Amino acid sequence: MSSQKKSSFFNKAPRFWERRGPISLVLWPLSKIYGWVNQALDSVHELNLGRRKPAPVPIIIVGNIRVGGTGKTPIVIALAEQLASMGWKPGIISRGYGANAPSTPRQVKSDSNPSEVGDEPVLIAKRTDNQFPIWVHPKRTLSIQALLKQDPIVNIIISDDGLQHRSLLRWPAREGGRDVEFVVRDQRGEGNGFLLPAGPLREPASRERDATLMTGTIAPSNHIDEYFLGRRAFTLSSQLGIPYQLNHPSNTQSLSSIAETYPPNKITAVAAIGNPQRFFDDLLKQGIKGQCIGLADHATYTQEFLSDINAECILITEKDAVKCTSIQDERIWVVPMSLEIPNTFAEWLQSILQRPDPNQYTL
Repeated sequence: MSSQKKSSFFNKAPRFWERRGPISLVLWPLSKIYGWVNQALDSVHELNLGRRKPAPVPIIIVGNIRVGGTGKTPIVIALAEQLASMGWKPGIISRGYGANAPSTPRQVKSDSNPSEVGDEPVLIAKRTDNQFPIWVHPKRTLSIQALLKQDPIVNIIISDDGLQHRSLLRWPAREGGRDVEFVVRDQRGEGNGFLLPAGPLREPASRERDATLMTGTIAPSNHIDEYFLGRRAFTLSSQLGIPYQLNHPSNTQSLSSIAETYPPNKITAVAAIGNPQRFFDDLLKQGIKGQCIGLADHATYTQEFLSDINAECILITEKDAVKCTSIQDERIWVVPMSLEIPNTFAEWLQSILQRPDPNQYTL
């Protein structure tokens, strides 16, 4: 699909982030300083001078080391549903990115306002029919406290992002604990392998993790050996579902029907997610050709913006749909996407979570 990009600096990676060249080399000294500062902060937090206590239930963190989204939210949904099928009682916490930071933790429901709690938490609530308690706050430890107080039956918590949230004390599986840290990696890889601002990484590619979760088709990388050396990795395959009309969700039509009904010059795909190109590529694999508009992650949709699009069919993601509830446009169709958890992944995760609580021996 042809692509028309409208993204912010951090959500549309600068070209020099992908390959090492003059600009990235000039910025490299700043990256070193960034790395040293992070190392110093990590050392201070490892001393645990504030006497932080681990959460009373296992924590699963689904995060990324690359700036910009890598597809964490669909994984959080799939994990919660998988854990529930295995007998666990999951709860979910999130920062609520893109929303006004609340003074106290807030619970999210499917009818919550995305501008107040974030678009991703609302999407999770909608996709799971409010099956799991979801709480948002920039300080994840406060969300955990509020969630467990409200729903004491919860015996495992999934954190949408949070790898860099140092105040969240955990005992990773690789250290004999029950907490799990996942790094999500999409087809963009690690770019030039440099830290910010010379590259796209928040942390080095050599960062410890319990496993890497691969989404999309992974492109070759010069730094792939450093990234995967001696590490566990699982590939999660995604699948686009049957599109439904934004204003009439009971009205559906298949992607093949859309491809047959509308000529390519009358179809426009719009996505305000971390990696819009992945959505466009998935549509192309289903025979959908047309114009593509990639917006900044968490961008707000307006009636005027959509009305100006010259198309008979507009395709958007479910994440975008939660921000379009007040928009009336019969041309808009929402394309759901789901991920499949491999059996090997589920079995490994279950074996980790069934370990004895390490906290009872250390506190």
